[in-house]
Amino acid sequence: MTWDWSAVADFLPSFADGLLVTLQVLVLGSLISFTLGLVWAAGLRGRSRLVRWPVTAVTEFVRTTPLLVQLFFLYFVLPEWGVQFSALTTGTLAIGLHYSTYTAQVYKAGIDAVPAGQWEAARALSLPAHRTWSAVILPQAVRRVAPALGNYVIAMLKDTPLLAGISVLEMLQRARLESADTFQYTEPLTVVGVAFILIAYPASLLVRTLERRLVH
Repeated sequence: MTWDWSAVADFLPSFADGLLVTLQVLVLGSLISFTLGLVWAAGLRGRSRLVRWPVTAVTEFVRTTPLLVQLFFLYFVLPEWGVQFSALTTGTLAIGLHYSTYTAQVYKAGIDAVPAGQWEAARALSLPAHRTWSAVILPQAVRRVAPALGNYVIAMLKDTPLLAGISVLEMLQRARLESADTFQYTEPLTVVGVAFILIAYPASLLVRTLERRLVH
C-alpha cells in the first residue's frame, strides 16, 4: 500500500464541504442542547410533581436510548405521522435533544451548588424571580459548570459521524462516498480522522484551561 497525495487533493473540496456541515451541526446542536438543557433543569427542580415527573421521565428516556436509534426514529418514523425535516435538520435536532438531557444534569448540579445564602439575599432584596435567576443564580451556576458543558461539545463533535446513517453529508459520509467512487479508502478516512483530532484536541485543551481559570 502506498500513500497517494493526489487522492488527498481530489478529496479536499468534498472534505471542506463535509467539514462545514460537521461544524454547522456542532454549533447549532450545542445551542439547542444548552438552551433546552436549561429548560429541563428548571423542570427537574420544579416544586410541582406535575412538572417534575414528566420532565424526569422524558430526560431519562432520552438519556438511556442510543442516539442512533433516536436519529432513525426522527428521520424514518416521524414522517409517517406527518412530521418531516431534512436529514441535516433532523440530525441537528437529534444531537441537540440527546445532549440536552446531559446538560440538564450539569445545569442542575451547578444550580444546586449555589449557596443558599444567595437565594436568601435575593429574597431579602425582593428581587422578582426572573431577576433572581438571570442576575444571581445562573451566572454563578454557569461559571461552575462551563468546563463540563465544554466536554459535552467535544462529545457531540465525536458523535457527528452517526449522522451518516441518515445520509447527512458530514465528513465521514463524504469520505465514504469518495472511497466508493475511487476505491481508495486510506486517504479519505485518514484525512477525516486527522481532522477530528485537530478539532477535538485543541478544544479539550481549551476546556482544561477554562476549568483551571474558573476553579482557581
